[in-house]
Amino acid sequence: MWILKFLPDWIFYAIFLVGVIGFATTYLFKYIPIPMIYMYRKPIQIGSLLAIVFGTFMSGAIYDNEAWLYRVKEIEAKVAKAEEESKVANTKIDNKVETAKQKIVQKQVIVKQYIDREVVKYDNTCVIPKEFVEIHNKAATK
Repeated sequence: MWILKFLPDWIFYAIFLVGVIGFATTYLFKYIPIPMIYMYRKPIQIGSLLAIVFGTFMSGAIYDNEAWLYRVKEIEAKVAKAEEESKVANTKIDNKVETAKQKIVQKQVIVKQYIDREVVKYDNTCVIPKEFVEIHNKAATK
């Protein structure tokens, strides 16, 4: 609620307390002939009841707002923890990917060396053997 942002919480509790005091005053001094209280008894009671209702409502709103803020803080803590776990997992994945890339590069180097050895053997005859084609195809794939 927008009003909770501008006013401190104690104001709503004070409104509730003033309502209770006003209602109790008009009820207790019902039989004592004090002219001001006796004359304005009904408007004071109505105003007191409105203050009690408003103070109670706003106290509930304050409690609800605090509960939601607590939940938000809990979720933010969980998100921060998940982000840390995500960073650790990403590091592990990056290491595995780097290792896999190194293995692929090593395999390609080995296959290229094998092709270079075989090309020297068959260079004069210009016949491409079936094994050479298979090895060449393996080198092209990851």
